[in-house]
Amino acid sequence: MSAVRSKICGITRIEDALAAVEAGADAIGLVFYAKSPRAVNVQQARAIIAALPPFVTTVGLFVNASPCELNETLDAVALDLLQFHGDETPQECDGYHRPYIKALRVKAGDDIEQACRAYRNARGILLDTYVEGVPGGTGEAFDWALIPSELSKPIILAGGLTSANVAQAIAQVKPYAVDVSGGVEKSKGIKDREKILAFMNAVHSA
Repeated sequence: MSAVRSKICGITRIEDALAAVEAGADAIGLVFYAKSPRAVNVQQARAIIAALPPFVTTVGLFVNASPCELNETLDAVALDLLQFHGDETPQECDGYHRPYIKALRVKAGDDIEQACRAYRNARGILLDTYVEGVPGGTGEAFDWALIPSELSKPIILAGGLTSANVAQAIAQVKPYAVDVSGGVEKSKGIKDREKILAFMNAVHSA
């Protein structure tokens, strides 16, 4: 199996972004959703991105953003990939003509393959935990047995991952990538260097 990729999401500080990169993360996630405790503004995002070395993917997370809001952010911030974490339709996601991934909040009875086919232009599908009224970042894992073994899109596994369970998650789900936010934090929006290192070591040894 090829190496599992990784994203550290909810980055709000330059030092946390650099710690993620030094530990071997492939991507960092910047949250452009004002209701999130991990939200960043344009100025913060630009400063973080400017500090990054090459070959690190910058991902912008949006939740039901208006076209005006999203386009203003895209004009101001050099994002490599968009992450749609709300109720965006395939047409809405396609409308920005940028590479994107679509997040799904998984619950029993969901047809994940149908969603993969619906978002046919997505680079991948991110699977997160369903909690009513909360678009993501819950820190709770979902039942990985709900994920079919064969899917037509690369899968990014999120939701409640930590250094203690990510190796098991990789062995069971065999995702293309894993995504962590709360599992490597001291407090919401503030990452912990040692937790990042422990998480990435677990990913690399899985």
